[in-house]
Amino acid sequence: MNKSYNILICPLEWGLGHAARMIPLASALRDMNNNIIIGSGDEHLALFRKELPGLSYLNFSGFRPGYSKFLPQYLSMLLKTPVLLYHIIKEHFELKKIIREYSIDIVISDNRFGLWNSHITSVYITHMPLIPFPKPFRFLEFIGILLHRAVINKYSLCFIPDLPGELNVSGRLSHGLKLPDNVRYTGILSRFNSIGQTDKVKKLKYPYNTVILSGPEPQRGILKQKLITIFRDKIPVTVMLEGVPGKENGPVTSGNITFINHLLTQEMKEMISGSQSIITRSGYTTIMELISLNCSALLIPTPGQTEQEYLAESLSEKGWFSTLRQNQINENINLPSSSAEWIDDINTQSPFLLKKALNELLEKHHEKG
Repeated sequence: MNKSYNILICPLEWGLGHAARMIPLASALRDMNNNIIIGSGDEHLALFRKELPGLSYLNFSGFRPGYSKFLPQYLSMLLKTPVLLYHIIKEHFELKKIIREYSIDIVISDNRFGLWNSHITSVYITHMPLIPFPKPFRFLEFIGILLHRAVINKYSLCFIPDLPGELNVSGRLSHGLKLPDNVRYTGILSRFNSIGQTDKVKKLKYPYNTVILSGPEPQRGILKQKLITIFRDKIPVTVMLEGVPGKENGPVTSGNITFINHLLTQEMKEMISGSQSIITRSGYTTIMELISLNCSALLIPTPGQTEQEYLAESLSEKGWFSTLRQNQINENINLPSSSAEWIDDINTQSPFLLKKALNELLEKHHEKG
């Protein structure tokens, strides 16, 4: 089967993580001789243009939920449900026009609920068929499971970026529950894998800590300011990766902190791999990328975001990462070493799982056509 297909890839616009984990997937499908079209908003498109130049790009923005300064994330999202439903319906009908205009064969949606179409092959990507609720309301999680299952069943396939067995990253978010028959595990998705595991990593010659900022405002800015206050005058120096691909100005230094707007994949790989310690949110994509580099970190979950709080707690209990709540940050913060050697099997199995899933996707579309 050597046919080339037009494949539209659309990540959720909730921080850069959903876009970043589409980079290795888009790269693999391009290497399989397909025409890749990225559909997203301006910020995500800026990242793809830098990382995968030469693709086709389409301004097709989706729902941007944001965070609340005062409400837990699950309550903020609940209040925005009418807006979310509007966007689901809106993008579903917009997709029909895009399919006709660009002759789309396959659409891949990373957590965008409305991007399925019965006339083509569609893939839904999520790492959390179970959306975690706060412990007092955990008995209501079955409602979210049923609703998410209804979304997954609209698609030809559902890809989960994790491993299927006991060795996994997402824990109960995608394990220990009955999944629809169209679910496939792809292994972890990391843009650092797409540049080749054999690439030599150039480590900087001086010791430093790295902070990886991510996620929407205002919590992103709140964490940034807390860490600036603590590390401005501390040794070793701190490098703060802002994650803003659209800004081109170079590094800025204030005290013992250097702020960098954006690094390309190879540069970021070198920066993270050479760090003494790493501080980051417990976003799933960030965790996958750190695992792909055999790096541990101090995870600070976004307050009120139950998914990040669960992942930080679960992975800390496994001994893979350390964790600290945002309101516990103080001058005496203890930074763990970034070195880790406990996840080689995850990195070994992941490329095979991804290749198997993508081959099945292309074969399914070939049979449908």
